Amino acid sequence: MKSIHKFAAVMALGLAATTAQAGNVLVVLSDANRLDLKDGKVFATGFYLNELMQPVKLLLDAGHELTFATPLGSAPTVDASSIDPMYFGNNPAQLKVHQDLLDRLALTSSEKSPVVSLARIEQQGYGRFDAVYIPGGHAPMQDLLKSPALGRLLADFHSRNKTTALVCHGPIALLSTLPDAQHFVTALESGQAGRAPQWIYSGYQMTVISNQEEEQAKSQLGGGQMKFYPQTALQQAGAQYRSNAAPWTPNVVVDRELITGQNPASALGVAQELLKRLK
Repeated sequence: MKSIHKFAAVMALGLAATTAQAGNVLVVLSDANRLDLKDGKVFATGFYLNELMQPVKLLLDAGHELTFATPLGSAPTVDASSIDPMYFGNNPAQLKVHQDLLDRLALTSSEKSPVVSLARIEQQGYGRFDAVYIPGGHAPMQDLLKSPALGRLLADFHSRNKTTALVCHGPIALLSTLPDAQHFVTALESGQAGRAPQWIYSGYQMTVISNQEEEQAKSQLGGGQMKFYPQTALQQAGAQYRSNAAPWTPNVVVDRELITGQNPASALGVAQELLKRLK
């Protein structure tokens, strides 16, 4: 009963502005609040505030309905380092607007979060959704890339040519559609991954945070090292990687149903492309 109440609460988020033409967008987040690094080190993380909330605000303002989910239905965690005006054009007022919206939605509240599990989404039926959006932060590197439930959802969207949008570390979630994502991730971690067989996104042009940007940002990890970088992982799986001309500048790549953004600065661009598909 609690899950039903949560689901109903989420579906009501866009009702005030919804029109008959409004789309229903599924926003998928990670359950993780940490990323396991090499040598047993751990990095506290979650979703990036602007990568979630800038698209969420644009979608709600345009009258679309949003449903939030994680693999297990846990309240997601915001990466504390992302609560910074630098991700909002160095505008503290914009940071506050998006923080306040996050608070109103109660997404991160362990008691009030409207987030549901992907099992619940599967029960409700993927057909009710017009698009899916997955933001970054390092958390998707912990669980989304090998989530069988997410793999089923993304494969269904792919088969129906339904808009799939992801940004920064979010595109790593596309690996979940591999026939044996867990095995491929383990091989990546050991440096033994070969070209992935039967990946539904093989040959797609896409982007993700670049190896160069990861190298420039690795001081955030407090001396730790990621087990692998997402650019390398997606290329190994069969992606045609497209990067920006200069690190940390916006870059959005569109190929068929797929919309990918490279870094935090790309979140608004991804959202704008998503809005075009929903009109």
